[in-house]
Amino acid sequence: MAQKYLSDDIVGRGSKDGAALFRDWFQELTGVAEQGKGAAYVFVMGSLNEILKTFDFPVVFPEINSLQTAVRRVALDYLNEAEDYGYSPDICGYVKADVGVQLRGGEHPMGRIPKPSLAVVTNACNTYIKWAEIWERMYDVPIFTLDIPGTRSEGNQFLPGTPNFENDMKYVAAQLQELIELCEKVSGKKFDIDKFREILKHTNTMNRNWQKILEFNQKSPAVLNALTDGTIYLGVANGLRGTPEGAKFFEELAEEMEFKAMNGIGTLTEEKFRLVFVGVPCYPIFRRFNEFFTEWGGVFVHSTYLWFASGGANVGFQYDLQNPLDSLAEGVLVSVRDAMDSMFHHQAVTESFITPFNVEGVVYHPIKSCRTVSTGLADGRRHLMEKTDIPTLFIESDLMDQRVVSEAQMKNRIDAFFEGLISKQQLAADI
Repeated sequence: MAQKYLSDDIVGRGSKDGAALFRDWFQELTGVAEQGKGAAYVFVMGSLNEILKTFDFPVVFPEINSLQTAVRRVALDYLNEAEDYGYSPDICGYVKADVGVQLRGGEHPMGRIPKPSLAVVTNACNTYIKWAEIWERMYDVPIFTLDIPGTRSEGNQFLPGTPNFENDMKYVAAQLQELIELCEKVSGKKFDIDKFREILKHTNTMNRNWQKILEFNQKSPAVLNALTDGTIYLGVANGLRGTPEGAKFFEELAEEMEFKAMNGIGTLTEEKFRLVFVGVPCYPIFRRFNEFFTEWGGVFVHSTYLWFASGGANVGFQYDLQNPLDSLAEGVLVSVRDAMDSMFHHQAVTESFITPFNVEGVVYHPIKSCRTVSTGLADGRRHLMEKTDIPTLFIESDLMDQRVVSEAQMKNRIDAFFEGLISKQQLAADI
């Protein structure tokens, strides 16, 4: 009986608390907007939240704002407004939805988004740089672009301790110093190294537990659905990065996942197929898209999205609080490079999931809005099929634009995929 009471108290806590923290974060941003104050605009790959929070900047993630318009089924209104303004239908849906938000004075289904005081972007996504130029034209705000040296080729990453890595780290560290100087100028505050250390400490807690949480899904049944649960957790991982609330949430989330793993409590009543998702979710029909898989007993045990959309927090990097600035440079280089690798060298990442997570199928989901994520997915699928006998599914739609999402066609292909998985299981049982 005591076990049941404990289960009722802990199971599902992460999703409930995560949603509440997410709403609170948007309410705080609404308050900033209503006071006429500005915020720092950042992206999920290389947000540099730790530096910005040291200067007390409210932080806005336009990617998250945009996907929320799709989840709440109002994205088309924002897309149409941006297209009427002159943006092409071929441009990233995230960008156009954000343009719609700006044209509406920050109006958003989760509240009101404050205008930017400055923007921090990285080269992790080529769209980031052009996107920031829109805010520069609209608001005449300073834009800081952090150039992070990426992996030169698959399998040839420069590792910590090597001369090439040390040179790259010095290059990043010099840029971070420039960012600090810009933040001092914009905020009117001096950089507080002790406050910075405290923020890094909270990020360490978050990173350490996020890595642990993802590894719990190696157990069967899976304790979280990488597509649905994972998206909630990513919202907290980005918006509350470097905060005591974010650190506490991930400590408790790890406790919940450990409890579920020890007691065989899965995210589905009956788990039949363990899947990996490659790409970005279909947010215009987010719930129904997931049901296409769960109705067959399929659960996504991992996804490349949980790597790159967490900015590489999955590697669990721990900042050295005694040498915080150089350590941040190292952490940014390691984490953002890992996030970039999960997009540009996704075939290696996907292959690494197969054995430890007992994967039975891989779903590739290229999207109209994002060429950065989608380019090469067909080649990556071919590579995986040549190296393994894992069944794969290739379905196309979008992360924002419901006009290019065909539910009926998608369901037919997913049903056929599961029928193939069942046939494979039956053949294996007969051998």
